[in-house]
Amino acid sequence: MNDPNHIRSLQQRIALYEDMQAYHALYDLFFNNLHRFCFSFVKSSEAAEEIVSDVFIKLWQIRNKLPEIDNLKVYLYQIAKNFCLNYITRHFKNPVSSLDEMDLETVISVDNPEEMCISADIINTIHQTIKQLPPQCRLIFQMVKEDGMRYKEVADILQLSVLTVRNQVAIAVRKVAESLPASISLQYNLKGIK
Repeated sequence: MNDPNHIRSLQQRIALYEDMQAYHALYDLFFNNLHRFCFSFVKSSEAAEEIVSDVFIKLWQIRNKLPEIDNLKVYLYQIAKNFCLNYITRHFKNPVSSLDEMDLETVISVDNPEEMCISADIINTIHQTIKQLPPQCRLIFQMVKEDGMRYKEVADILQLSVLTVRNQVAIAVRKVAESLPASISLQYNLKGIK
């Protein structure tokens, strides 16, 4: 998914040839991570799905401008973030003005056999620790650790400095590691920091 050459190729095919196969491939490539990202804002699977669809509709509408976009992944996340904030403003009485005011949902995905071996108690401990992080820290942790984004990409999307992103990830990793028994903390290692 993170192969920039593949993404750039799909981007070019959509822009130059209005290639629907490339469009669907791009949609399939980003749907799950964008859905999880949107869900963390709107807390509704249906709304998150609708927002992701709107992101791709917007992408199709501006397809002839795609060659001008250097990092399509960051661009898609920025559109998604803006659409989520618009959704919140339209559908909730007290719209938020910053990420720190939001109650962002964190989704822990168990995708590989190594993670499945961790007991339910450990996963619950990790989930509870992540839930207690400040909202912005939680979102950054999710984007880096679950969505596999680089610090620079997260910084661009959230309009923060790379140093802030790095510090927030370090805080989150430290808090999660502190909540785990020492043997598990060393064994699991919370995946490498990008």
